[in-house]
Amino acid sequence: MLLAASTVVFRLGAGASKVAQVTMRQPEAAFGMRLRHPCLYLLALAGMLPCLATTSGCHVVHKVQADYHLDRGEKLLAQDNLDRALVEFEKASQLSPKLAAAPSRMGTIYRRMGDYEHAIACFLEAIRRNPFSFDDTLNLAQLYHFSSRLRDAVQAYLHATELQPDHFEAQLNLGACYQQLGDYDQAVERFERAIAVDPDQPSSYVNLGVTLDSQGKYYEAIRAYKEALERDNRQPLVLVNLAHTYVNQNRLKLARGTLQRAVRMDPQLGVAHEALGYCLFRMRDFDAAEVAYRDAIACDKGLTRSYAGLGSICMLRYLEDATRTDVRAEALEYWHRSLEVDPDQPRIRKLIARYESSSQDPDTVLLSDRQTPTQSAGGS
Repeated sequence: MLLAASTVVFRLGAGASKVAQVTMRQPEAAFGMRLRHPCLYLLALAGMLPCLATTSGCHVVHKVQADYHLDRGEKLLAQDNLDRALVEFEKASQLSPKLAAAPSRMGTIYRRMGDYEHAIACFLEAIRRNPFSFDDTLNLAQLYHFSSRLRDAVQAYLHATELQPDHFEAQLNLGACYQQLGDYDQAVERFERAIAVDPDQPSSYVNLGVTLDSQGKYYEAIRAYKEALERDNRQPLVLVNLAHTYVNQNRLKLARGTLQRAVRMDPQLGVAHEALGYCLFRMRDFDAAEVAYRDAIACDKGLTRSYAGLGSICMLRYLEDATRTDVRAEALEYWHRSLEVDPDQPRIRKLIARYESSSQDPDTVLLSDRQTPTQSAGGS
């Protein structure tokens, strides 16, 4: 039988640093065809070499078999055959308990399937096998973030930023987690680090602006929003955020102009129409505010503040003319619609309870809340 030469590298024992090269020959089939895959002939020779009966030899065989299944899994994954690829990666993982690539690829598949819990478990195993894997750590952090496990996400993002301090996305997302947890000082620090990594990305300035706005640092927030718009002026949501900050400063004319610009930029952006309606309501231009609120609902029927605003406008008209019971009923209907969309609105419940039985001015109640900016960038 003919033999074809092949050189294979073996490690001398499980913990040895030295390697030995063994030249092996591949048997050709009886009809003259050579076995195609090198892993196949290695497996075929496994039973022919007595030396492989040792502990280190079994380890080598398992490693070769694991690489074979890993290779098959990669090919199946490239073909989007996720279920079969998962089987191959599982076999590779079992054969080689130190191979981090196998659970990592399993985590990738589970993530694509939307099975975040299994994906998290796989990435945790991959990190256990290789604690210095940045990609697995970032994937784990993002999955925690998607699953709203914010404190776990923070720890994973911190590990990722230790492995790669200059990774923009890791710093940005870590800041977003801190922001969601209400730890604004830490959020500001991370957004500033993201800016230092890549000063040309507008998303970090947007998130920085939202955080500063939440702290009541309105001038700093405005500066951050303007920095974002300098890098990309086609961002209507950033204009909405900027306008909210102007409203919080009672700079209503600036807010109105900014929101009109946002509406022109994207006429289908319901939150821009809603914010414009609120601004016009504050300016006591109720007719224009009504138009803006109706435009907002036409774009998005889930905008609770638009229903609340329309209800307030109708009730104010009733208070001006108590004979108009139709607009009083319309006001209550709009408030009830607002509660249908979002039941967690104590203000609206208070208004309904008050005005179903009496007539008091709703203006002070509806105008009591400061506006909250919309976070339009960043996160998983």
